[in-house]
Amino acid sequence: MRPMRTPGSIKQATRSRWRHLLALAVVCAAASAVAQTTLPLDKISLPSGFKIEVLARLDNPRAMALGSEGTLFAGSMRAGNVYAIKLQPGAPARVTTVASGLDRPIGVAFRGGALYVSATDRILRFDDIERRLDAPPKPVLISKAFPNSAGHGGKFIAFGPDGKLYVPSGAPCNICEPDPDRYANLMRMNPDGSGLEVFARGIRNTVGFDWDPDTHELWFTDNGRDMLGDDAPPDELNHAAKAGMHFGYPYCHGGTITDPEYGNKHACAEFTAPAQNLGPHVASLGMRFYTGAQFPAAYRKQIFIAEHGSWNRSRKIGYRVSVVRIEGGKAVSYQPFASGWLQGEQTWGRPADVLVMPDGSLLVSDDYAGAIYRISYAGAR
Repeated sequence: MRPMRTPGSIKQATRSRWRHLLALAVVCAAASAVAQTTLPLDKISLPSGFKIEVLARLDNPRAMALGSEGTLFAGSMRAGNVYAIKLQPGAPARVTTVASGLDRPIGVAFRGGALYVSATDRILRFDDIERRLDAPPKPVLISKAFPNSAGHGGKFIAFGPDGKLYVPSGAPCNICEPDPDRYANLMRMNPDGSGLEVFARGIRNTVGFDWDPDTHELWFTDNGRDMLGDDAPPDELNHAAKAGMHFGYPYCHGGTITDPEYGNKHACAEFTAPAQNLGPHVASLGMRFYTGAQFPAAYRKQIFIAEHGSWNRSRKIGYRVSVVRIEGGKAVSYQPFASGWLQGEQTWGRPADVLVMPDGSLLVSDDYAGAIYRISYAGAR
């Protein structure tokens, strides 16, 4: 039986937790100030009172997760590496490669002292990782239940409020009608890999999701199909309030656009429409609800989205971080927050994920420039 905690011990633990968070905030700011960079951050446009700094330089960072002892973890796609970033006061962040040679290890998630990593057809677990950064343990295979697909095989992963690990399985194509129990869905499973089930269907490729901090309901980005022109279909921000919902792929896009190849099989009205249509082909990837207190109140509990940027338009679009405002469980607006990685038709960076830090700053990974940025607010509230 666990010993009963007294009010004094609870208060002491709370003070200890706050000291840890404060120390992490100080280290994070100090590491930002000394990070070496030649990136043109002066090109980045932010709302008044915000600033952006380089926190760390590393090869091809994608999804991010924070360990319980303040270690920042990042996956990658092309590089095949998983990184641990230790923030050091007065010195550049220390980057350690804790895994290499993996197949698109985009997704990272942290739970119970262990780092979970996605690698296309499998989920791996690195136990007690924060104490073993210099001599990482061999990974434990948690599941090999996912398709080994070249198309949309990379996976963002995250633990939900229900304690389950959520893992997407993207469509193996631009547009097709794949097995709905294997592809174009979002699955979930227990931390040990058991109990795998499909949570939602009709999702072409989600590379970012998070849960509303108040309702604990899931929201996720979804990349729209290609080859319907410059301005169609939109990417989507979807809201899955419960299990078993279908979001339209491959029959309907953006809630109203009937697919020319498969749309005659089902009407758009049969599916759940997007909570918010995003820009066409902006490649919306990582997203998070802002749960910090550093930013002004207008940003709290709103959704930040990393838009990786288009490859299939006559004029490029995206290459920015956007914000979707939520009121009463509904999306009410969609607008740029940080932009400038695209200058004319020239690209120098591509946001891939966002992560809220304990001090309330917002991290942004950039797999093209090879950087993780820190956006902070110091203006008048």
